[in-house]
Amino acid sequence: MSTTTSLQQFEIGINSSLADGSFIKISLGNYKGSETDLKNIYVRVIQIKRVNKLSFTFRYKTRDVVKNYSYDEGVALVLEYVSAGFAMSTLFTSSTDLSLVQKKEGVDFDLIKKTASLNIPPLATHNKEKVRLVPAGVHKKYLHELNITDARGEVFKNAQDKYKQINQYISLLSPLLQDLKNNELQHVVDMGSGKGYLTFALYDYLHNVLNLDTKVTGVEYRPDLVDLCNRIAVNAEFKSLNFKEGTIQDFTTERIDLLIALHACDTATDDAIFKGIMAGARLIVVAPCCHKQIRKEMTSSKTKNELSFVTKHGIFLERQGEMVTDGIRALILEYFGYKTKVMEFISGVHTPKNVLVIGIKHKQDEAKKREVLEKIKVAKAYFGIGQHYLESLCNLPR
Repeated sequence: MSTTTSLQQFEIGINSSLADGSFIKISLGNYKGSETDLKNIYVRVIQIKRVNKLSFTFRYKTRDVVKNYSYDEGVALVLEYVSAGFAMSTLFTSSTDLSLVQKKEGVDFDLIKKTASLNIPPLATHNKEKVRLVPAGVHKKYLHELNITDARGEVFKNAQDKYKQINQYISLLSPLLQDLKNNELQHVVDMGSGKGYLTFALYDYLHNVLNLDTKVTGVEYRPDLVDLCNRIAVNAEFKSLNFKEGTIQDFTTERIDLLIALHACDTATDDAIFKGIMAGARLIVVAPCCHKQIRKEMTSSKTKNELSFVTKHGIFLERQGEMVTDGIRALILEYFGYKTKVMEFISGVHTPKNVLVIGIKHKQDEAKKREVLEKIKVAKAYFGIGQHYLESLCNLPR
């Protein structure tokens, strides 16, 4: 891993831990720079007048000097000192330790990730300074043209929820993207990209934070939105981002490394997953919506089981149908060699459609495939399901 990439990953780790509240401290040691008598720097979070700051303790041979900075200033200063002579720098969080260790040659750094060594609860506060992986600003032309910010780069009051959603989306994807090698993320496809809020933000993050030269394609069937997004992409000088008019079913491409489909309605989510599976995508990330197909089958079959006392109520049947639909989707992904995660996308206060299903490409195992097929068979029989639409697309053995 190059120095630039290692430093960038270290910076991402700091910002992410500050954003999600897992940050404990930073320790910079083994100083070989030019500042006289400086030995170590320790960084922690403190609260001053209800605002969180990064407090730096500069440890010299005969004295300590304490200075406080905003999050942005503090993170920039950490990176500056790392590059100016600290051979060992460690970020401690409640989940991991992330260390930059200077190589013997004295130029490059190794990035080492270990299980958390400290069990100290992070600072709890209701007034945390927000750290955004997609910060707003006057230089973010696409956020202005999408009516997220005004001409000065300030987020509109009525766009706060959308801006929060954008950043939470990038925060969720960030650790997944960091696990991929550069050559494993050449093409991202966003199926049903809509107005492109999240597509633009992901492109910005890939190119301007991770420094990847990744091609990003948005697929959207509404021509007015395709024209709008392509115009904004040109104005933002996002040269490797383009939007194509068409349906998910009709879209074709030679390569997909990351497939995204957020809130594609009903079986359109299955169409997107199928495209990703067939393309051998390294990552498949979907936020399903409008789970009608399985719910109709459960309603028409009227199968009796131990959950009938719950599903006799329409609202509970709807929720059960959503869980069964996405549960079988996760199983089908596992059949094709994906490790799966299901998590909350964003708080239900902001959107009721908040489940994210993630598939991470892994090795296939024939015994595992047989086990998964049996689980699908049992689940369908239990809930009175003839066939899941994704199952039919993938032509799974029955």
